[in-house]
Amino acid sequence: MPSSHPTFGVLAALRSPRQLSREFFAGAVTTLALVPEVISFSVVAGVDPMTSLVASIVLCLTMTFLGGRPGVVTAAAGSVALVVAPLVHEHGVEYLLPTIVLAGVVQIVFGLLGLSRLMRYVPRSVMLGFVNALGILIFVTQVPHVLGGTLPVWGLFALTIAIVLILPRFTKAVPSPLVAIVVVTAVVIVAQLQVPDVAGEGPIDGGLPGFTPLTVPLDLTTLQLIWPTALSVALVGLMESLLTAKLVDEITETPSHKGRESWALGVANIFSGFYGGVGGCAMIGQTVLNVKTSGARTRISTFVAGVFMLALVTGLSSPMGQIPMVALAAVMMVVAVTTVDWHSVRPSTLKRMPIPETIVMAVTIGTVVLTNNLAYGVIAGVVLAMILFARRVAHVISVDRVLADDGESVRYVVHGPLFFGSSNDLVEWFSYADDPASVIVDLRDAQIWDASTVAALDSIAARYERRGATLTIEGLDSRSERFHGRLSGYLGA
Repeated sequence: MPSSHPTFGVLAALRSPRQLSREFFAGAVTTLALVPEVISFSVVAGVDPMTSLVASIVLCLTMTFLGGRPGVVTAAAGSVALVVAPLVHEHGVEYLLPTIVLAGVVQIVFGLLGLSRLMRYVPRSVMLGFVNALGILIFVTQVPHVLGGTLPVWGLFALTIAIVLILPRFTKAVPSPLVAIVVVTAVVIVAQLQVPDVAGEGPIDGGLPGFTPLTVPLDLTTLQLIWPTALSVALVGLMESLLTAKLVDEITETPSHKGRESWALGVANIFSGFYGGVGGCAMIGQTVLNVKTSGARTRISTFVAGVFMLALVTGLSSPMGQIPMVALAAVMMVVAVTTVDWHSVRPSTLKRMPIPETIVMAVTIGTVVLTNNLAYGVIAGVVLAMILFARRVAHVISVDRVLADDGESVRYVVHGPLFFGSSNDLVEWFSYADDPASVIVDLRDAQIWDASTVAALDSIAARYERRGATLTIEGLDSRSERFHGRLSGYLGA
């Protein structure tokens, strides 16, 4: 899903009026798409809408300066709201501050230890499932703003879709979603149409709150109460942010610093905990809108998004409240459709893809849709991919038995990687009763990867020893030889 937009740095964008305007308008459109979603998620989390909006401003601006992937939009996300909701509903909003701060500390440690490299083990099929499920979730969450609406709602929906899809054929100087939102809002105001708007999603009044007060004791009881939620917030936030960064890497065909993205997210969550009170992570729908749809490539777009959101919250809350929800829903539906990797679900592609790969993608999508949680889908997909991979690799080894011309010795040549999945059956490849007194196991085409393999080789040697034969292992590479030498004879085989 690479984009045709050129790659720009901040300085290059500042010297290019065309790219600078693209970054500015991308940030503005992203904010307009971000605000109603943040407000909706605040209801899920059980906190005041203004709390989520302020936290989103803090998260967006902090990640603009500290994050490792330019273009990623970070705010009070729905996945985090779903995680903290039970804690807030059962014990109160006052426990959010220590929970989010603890989650931030976990994310900082994760990033500094370089654990973000674990993302390389997320298979492509899981990534495709993640992206496709995200498109489905974004689309489904916008449907209630359209279905059951009045005739004016449907008319505004059609007008928004038409502007978003048709305007780019004539000009791309201004992002079509921004034009659509402005035009549709103007139509509603001039015609005095009574349709659901952003203000109806929750109260938005000017001004900013102060620092979040700490009203719970910092003791072991509080820690026991908050740590499961804090750990979930940390892991879900990291997973979605790193997968979003990886997606932007593919769209822009440029690398990012995943470790920096991880610890920066921790710092941003600590800041948002103290000033706002709600945590967050990357908002992949708005990120796709920012990078893929609007063509942003630098930190300028997310800086504009944060500043614009601050302006909307403090000084333009009344005009922002008049934006019809159907216009934002239509824009996000277009984003959802473009988010899905349609090539991955074409019949011609599915016909060529290995069945296990397709199953992993389907399980990832199904889990996300059923649980409404992207993290659960990724975990399910990765675990299934690991199981299927281990099962597949377990059958890739082969053993050739070569008897010497004089019949005094036999050589077993092993081919393929030896680990717990493949080495457990290794003992079945040997003809213990028929072999001569000298047995050679040739591992020049194999590698020892775990203790299970060493235990299997010790077991084979013990069987031959009971029959009065000797077993010699040859051809080990230096790493396998050191590993085997350290464990052989000490595993109780």
